[in-house]
Amino acid sequence: MKELKIILLLIFVTIITSCSASKRFTAEKDFEDSDDQNLTAEGLEFIEQGIASYYADEYHGKKTASGEIFNMNDFTAAHPYLEFGVKLLVKNLKNNKTVLVRINDRMPNFKGRVIDLSLAAAKKIDMISDGTVEVKIYKVEK
Repeated sequence: MKELKIILLLIFVTIITSCSASKRFTAEKDFEDSDDQNLTAEGLEFIEQGIASYYADEYHGKKTASGEIFNMNDFTAAHPYLEFGVKLLVKNLKNNKTVLVRINDRMPNFKGRVIDLSLAAAKKIDMISDGTVEVKIYKVEK
């Protein structure tokens, strides 16, 4: 009888611990409230310079080209050809503010347009009122 109680106790403990919350993969705010947001371009690989735009409401909650669900409050971006998952530093040349983003989507090819930022990223570099701004893009890591 004692062995049965021990076995039942072990089963109970196993069930309880297996139901505990664990971190799962999500596309959530990779960089929000991170000290990494204060990176400078020094020592980073220059990728390109051109016009940045941003996208938000119309695409919020829809699937991106990478398969993730677009969240306009995450620090993500669309790029025409850079590999998904690449982390970039985007510098607004008008005010020198920077934001760190991760590529998770594709964008249409517009002449001079090099990146499409999420709403959160656009706010971080104060480009909302302008709509588009000239930026420099640097590769941080894969």
